[in-house]
Amino acid sequence: MSSFELLSPNMKKKIWDMKWDRFTPIQEKTIPIIINTKKDVIVSSGTASGKTEAALLPVLSLIEKEARNALKVIYISPLKALINNQFERIDKLCEYSDIAIHRWHGDVSQSKKEKFLKNPTGILQITPESIESLFVNRTNQLKASFKEVEFIVIDEIHSFFDNARGVHLRSLLSRLTSFTTVPPRIVGLSATIENFGLVKNWVNYAHPDNVEIVEVKGSDKELMFHLMHLPSDTSLLPWELFEDIRELTRHQKSIIFCNNRGQVEETTVALNRLAEKEGMGETYYPHHSSIDKKEREYVEKVMSESTHPKSVVATSSLELGIDIGNIEVVVQIDSTFSVSSLKQRLGRSGRKRDAAQMLQLYSTGDDSLVQSLAVMELIIEKWVEPSKGYLFPYDVLFQQLISISQENNGISKEELLEKIKKNGIFHDLPLEDVNHLIQHMIDKEFLEVVKGSKEIIVGLEGERILRSMDFYAVFLSAEEYEVMEGIKKIGRLDKAFIINIGDNIILGGRLWRISDIDYDRNKVYVSKAVSGKKPTYTGGPGSIHKRIAEKMMEILCSQIEFTYVNTVAMIALNDIRKKYWLNIVTAHQRIIWMEKGEGVFESYTGTTISKTLVWMLRSFGVDAKVKDGIGRIKITKPNTIPDTLNKIKKKQWTAEELLPYIEANELFQSKYTEQIGEKLQIKMHIANEIDIEGTLEYLNQFEFRCIEVG
Repeated sequence: MSSFELLSPNMKKKIWDMKWDRFTPIQEKTIPIIINTKKDVIVSSGTASGKTEAALLPVLSLIEKEARNALKVIYISPLKALINNQFERIDKLCEYSDIAIHRWHGDVSQSKKEKFLKNPTGILQITPESIESLFVNRTNQLKASFKEVEFIVIDEIHSFFDNARGVHLRSLLSRLTSFTTVPPRIVGLSATIENFGLVKNWVNYAHPDNVEIVEVKGSDKELMFHLMHLPSDTSLLPWELFEDIRELTRHQKSIIFCNNRGQVEETTVALNRLAEKEGMGETYYPHHSSIDKKEREYVEKVMSESTHPKSVVATSSLELGIDIGNIEVVVQIDSTFSVSSLKQRLGRSGRKRDAAQMLQLYSTGDDSLVQSLAVMELIIEKWVEPSKGYLFPYDVLFQQLISISQENNGISKEELLEKIKKNGIFHDLPLEDVNHLIQHMIDKEFLEVVKGSKEIIVGLEGERILRSMDFYAVFLSAEEYEVMEGIKKIGRLDKAFIINIGDNIILGGRLWRISDIDYDRNKVYVSKAVSGKKPTYTGGPGSIHKRIAEKMMEILCSQIEFTYVNTVAMIALNDIRKKYWLNIVTAHQRIIWMEKGEGVFESYTGTTISKTLVWMLRSFGVDAKVKDGIGRIKITKPNTIPDTLNKIKKKQWTAEELLPYIEANELFQSKYTEQIGEKLQIKMHIANEIDIEGTLEYLNQFEFRCIEVG
């Protein structure tokens, strides 16, 4: 039977309405598996390949009759904006099925939430943080709401594998299944997934073989790309870059990606100045997490509805699948820190059936040029970073122990341990460590043991955390000021960004003068201005995988001429390469450049390995520090390094030996690491930040040379 014939009459009718003449490859492969098996399913294919319909058409076909009277599907999204964006899309699919679609997140009115709880039916769109809020605040209604759920669909599932938020989500889903009549099937959607073994265990640790991977690799889209190098000697982007972007986007709808929020603001103002000079109105709009929600929603609406060329300047806030209409070209200013990120961004263009994907890369510094080339070459090779997971998640367990205690209004230690043992993400944590954490939380009054019953409840310090505004989220947020023009919210400024009354700033793509600062209420009041400086926000460059760094070294040591770069880029690249060519350096060598008794060790490996190497060097008396995001290490006594590296290779290492050489600001940090106690924080650091095996493999793989500069 064909995929089409497997669907319900209502879904078939909808497909006829949409005038589809065929399914996409991922839809052809996914529909039979969801309908004919009981397996969990991971749907992995390129952006705009029809993954959402590949999952929902068969899911809706299976549940549509019962969904009128019971909640059957929970649709989880990493972003509120993505929920709002997908609502209409799902609603249209349900046009003939009479299936209700409900949204639940912080911006949904209380009345709509109450209405859903009185009659939970159809599909519930929700974020992980809102599921947490249900456990804490709506405990008595959970069973009635969730008992008939059959499917949990997770959009952009890749965004949950390697971080605390993903651990949080997986724990919540395990807790949720205790209220369902049957274990719900998980259907995950993603454009970028590797390491399917880890993925299967994340989805269903008890039966990983019951997780079906449905994958369509590559894309039949033509990929058009170009890299332009426009060097800058300052922290400001060169004006020529803005002029070139204006020329490129004057008649095309585009997303211009920047790597930080301050750069988004700088770029938006500069491009609008160029557009205004041509007599055009506002043409470029900023989009990032520190701009007020209403402003972001306005930008999304303008972009999706505009029939004229408009562009949005964004951070990763638009990397995921928020629909802002048909984008013709994607621009990336300076290199992303992962191949996965660039792949996601590239996929935002060329969504029309016969349209090509268009990518314009810009680099403004030597490292950015080489890294941009490395990431692009790996895109061409169809390589992407494998998921690595988030190891020994005691920080999230800390938060969940408070949540579980609150949900149960008191629970015996035996029951609590049993829940952790059966939890899909905590099940393999050592029992000794779980017991240690529970006792530590009791000692510090995060939890409390009730006299008599011996039940565990939330303690006084735990109540302080539980009742705080940000309990539902497990990720760390910077302290910020709210920026107001009168009563209108503009956005937020990081408190680490030093400001004074009278300063001019850029926020939301507009220029403001700070007229007042209310430190008690964390508010900054502004009025319109004619100039301003870009704000800075905390958050450094992301970690890079060793394959990117290795590719950079391969490029530096080769004589390959890249055909997709401008002449300036090729001249600059060959200039960077000269010292490697002159010293006959190969890609299998790593260099310690020496000058006046100091040195720079170009490790060209992954972030975790370069950090581990620094701590190993310090243990041998070398003053070493990671200098930048691509693994350069600043060292003393550079001429002794090859001999020291040989000693490191021969030593039998334990991670604990490195601990005395780790500086306080280098320790693994997350929202709750300070609360879990030193023992478990160190265990998390060792698991997530130290890679002895990978470092020794690196030292045995490459030859190390000292070369005098000059």
